[in-house]
Amino acid sequence: MNALSLNEISILFFVFTLVGYVLAKKLYRKFPYMLLAPALFVPFVIIIFMSIFHISYDTYMQESQWIIWMLGPATVAFAIPIYEYHQVIRKHAMSISLGIVIGMLAGIVSAFYLAKLFSFDQETTFSLMARSISTPFAMELTSHIGGSVELVILFTMITGIAGVAIADLVLAGLKLHSNFAQGSALGNAAHGFGTSKAFMRDKEEGVAACLSMVLAGVFMVLLGPSVIHLVVYLLG
Repeated sequence: MNALSLNEISILFFVFTLVGYVLAKKLYRKFPYMLLAPALFVPFVIIIFMSIFHISYDTYMQESQWIIWMLGPATVAFAIPIYEYHQVIRKHAMSISLGIVIGMLAGIVSAFYLAKLFSFDQETTFSLMARSISTPFAMELTSHIGGSVELVILFTMITGIAGVAIADLVLAGLKLHSNFAQGSALGNAAHGFGTSKAFMRDKEEGVAACLSMVLAGVFMVLLGPSVIHLVVYLLG
């Protein structure tokens, strides 16, 4: 690896990411196990290679940062199924809105106490408190509260993956019979990963997850800085 320049290494890992994702999707269709899900399997393999060859995160992101940038347009694209189900959404507007507000507050407060438990510094604490929404929104939020964009990406991905991993078990335990309730829970708790999972379960669940994810993101970007600083002031 020393014979290659940093730019060449970055390009190599960028190609590896794209090709790896395509191949992982085919593998996952044949063997649909959670550990083989592309969003989990590909990053795991990349991290192993980066550790073996001592490749820094900055080097990897040099040519791959646009993939993160594309998360914004991808999130906006979720508006299409939301529009198709706008009448059903209007019917459940109050319950969805309350669920989003309560979910965001629960995420912020629980993250604060988790950070306090492990004595995280302020930057890490704010990054953890901003991870309760999808990545594009979380990146925007953390840039306004003094967190780390790199950390919030990591925390958000861990949250989404963990949410999807235990989603079926938790929803079965809660005994929710409404597709909209289950979808809202997935979108609120596991963001983009949860929304994908919701669409696999039921289209109506997917729409509810879309709505919860997008509205939660907008809510947090607009009000999150004030809410987070208030929580730190009151509970700190």
